[in-house]
Amino acid sequence: MSKRILSLDTATTSLVIEQAVAGAPAWRHWGARVVSSALAPLADTRSAASFSLDGDVPFGPASVGGLGWFGEEALRLSRNGRAMAVSWATCTATATPDRIVLTCSDPVAGVTLEQTFAAADGGVIACSARVENTGDAPFAVDWLASALLPLPADSARIVSWRGRHNAELVECEEAMPQQRWMREGRRGLSGHGGAPGVYVLGEGAGFHSGEVRALQLAWSGDSRIAIERDDEGFWTLAAGAVPAPGEIVLAPGASWEAPVALTAFSDAGRNGAAAAFHAAVRAMLRWPGGERSARKVHLNSWEACYFDHDQTRIVALAEAAAAVGIERFVLDDGWFRGRDDDRAGLGDWTPDPAKYPHGLRPLAERVNALGMEFGLWVEPEMINPDSDLYRAHPDWALALPGRARPTARNQLVLDMRLPQVRDYLFDRIDTVLRDVPIGYLKWDHNRDHAPGGGVAQTQGALELFARVRAAHPMVEIEACAGGGGRSDAGMASYVHRYWTSDNIDAVSRVDIQRGFLAFLPPEVMGSHIGASPAHATGRSQSLAFRAGVAMPGHYGVEMDPRTLDEAGRAELADWIAFHKQWRDLLHGGTVWQGRGADGLVWQAQGSPRDFLLFAIRTAPPLDRRAQPLRLPFLANAGPCAVRLLRVAGGEHGHAAASTAMGRAMQADGVTLDGGWLAAHGLPLPPTKAESVGIFHVTTRNS
Repeated sequence: MSKRILSLDTATTSLVIEQAVAGAPAWRHWGARVVSSALAPLADTRSAASFSLDGDVPFGPASVGGLGWFGEEALRLSRNGRAMAVSWATCTATATPDRIVLTCSDPVAGVTLEQTFAAADGGVIACSARVENTGDAPFAVDWLASALLPLPADSARIVSWRGRHNAELVECEEAMPQQRWMREGRRGLSGHGGAPGVYVLGEGAGFHSGEVRALQLAWSGDSRIAIERDDEGFWTLAAGAVPAPGEIVLAPGASWEAPVALTAFSDAGRNGAAAAFHAAVRAMLRWPGGERSARKVHLNSWEACYFDHDQTRIVALAEAAAAVGIERFVLDDGWFRGRDDDRAGLGDWTPDPAKYPHGLRPLAERVNALGMEFGLWVEPEMINPDSDLYRAHPDWALALPGRARPTARNQLVLDMRLPQVRDYLFDRIDTVLRDVPIGYLKWDHNRDHAPGGGVAQTQGALELFARVRAAHPMVEIEACAGGGGRSDAGMASYVHRYWTSDNIDAVSRVDIQRGFLAFLPPEVMGSHIGASPAHATGRSQSLAFRAGVAMPGHYGVEMDPRTLDEAGRAELADWIAFHKQWRDLLHGGTVWQGRGADGLVWQAQGSPRDFLLFAIRTAPPLDRRAQPLRLPFLANAGPCAVRLLRVAGGEHGHAAASTAMGRAMQADGVTLDGGWLAAHGLPLPPTKAESVGIFHVTTRNS
């Protein structure tokens, strides 16, 4: 049987497809880099199987059901409410060193499917798909997979994340399914479980070693990720956007493209897959001026005063912020007309004349004079029924004819499918940005879509983001959706920061931030020092612990410094200065995560030669002595200079200086062999609950 082997290779990964002379292509491999040129045809390796069709139907990237394939499909179509049978009569391929494009056609159904596999930064392979109507009658696209991939028979576990408001990114680990596993979002956003993504671990894989295959969908709307066991013994992985029923109907000549799926393979465990994703997302970010500058420490006004503010109060807050070293001041909700609470004003984006009688410019100029950039909160996609905009255009809200209009946070969702809505919102945002020296927008989205607006709603929102970015390329944008409800790679081309969670309780934030870093890099992770007690949980924690937990991300403050005494303000200023000292090392490099003994978790950030290590304890230790912390990524590092910079928290003191090693580590540091640190571990000082040990490590051989 004639065949052609198509191989897309990165430094660590190969994706191998067999293209037959006729019919659909077949999967041969997705995993570690291999030499595939001498592969025998798949047909020569497959034995007969009982209770099967006489003609073999192997699994491929373009598999469709109805004529012999019974698993997950790349494409499902319907016409007049009835399923359309699709069978690929021809499939052509073009291949370059960094891209494979498959084009499969069915002249009977009048359908062409184009699938693209492209090498991206970090060894990621980006998968996309486009379907075109080449016939003479319309049809509906019920499903188009961005990626349909093979998972090997020795896959062992699935790691995914779920969440809700104030409890984002709860890690879930489970065995591979014996039938089907699915993660589906239906709320109109990627959701509080974080990026629409999944990690599939091989037998024995963990943070530092073993085979991991991972996927994240670059999409901010409804999505589906499914893993299904095939009775041949392997699993399939499918991912794509979920259109509303009947939403995507293609007329003759029309086409629709699914969002990109980023896929990563790592033979260095979960950390290797995360590093690949970080590199790919970094390549998607578009920084003002073309390069990322030092990430400004900012203070956000929300938890400092909520809606209760005017120019006098905000200027006083800004002065307090400047005094502790803040570089950007963000005015949150409550600045626009009628906005004394969350019941009114959304949609009327003009400054409240009672609070800001001369508009926002005098305030922004005062903030600038204090040496800070001025930022502003907006929620463009929302509308209050009590607003001039709603009274003028009730038809602009997402709604179903003859049905109730359920509110959430007293607001409705604007219909972003409508060009006139997008034009109005752009005009309002553009006017504010032109009238006031604003360098930053916190772009919020505080409710689920009910009713939903489908794929077109998400596309309309992204179109507005793109239009604002094009008109104001020097303005940074933060994605926020009731905290972490829109933290996904689909936003990476439009924003520069994600608000990780409205829950700033430092104990809660440890796991939330670790989950965030599975898909997105630390320089875009909003991590703030919140108040104590925490507004979301009521728990109290030391300032040092709160500051230490926030260190790894894009640093900020979410409280009023004036509520602290003089010593507290000095401590806050010291932590801000400490972050500024190390932020260039923390941002833009590699992240390693792991778990130590007795409930300790850790992460390191920087380069293999120079990094900060965070050893984090949230609960009281159960063991009498702290066990050494193994750091597997240092196995070949050679001599490592280790210095203990700080122990943040544990306010009743810590015993770092109680041993000669501890005293030396705190003073000039100690030198330890990387192989020893990997196999045996770093000696740790005894620490109490709610503490973070922060170490600086430099190596010679990495």
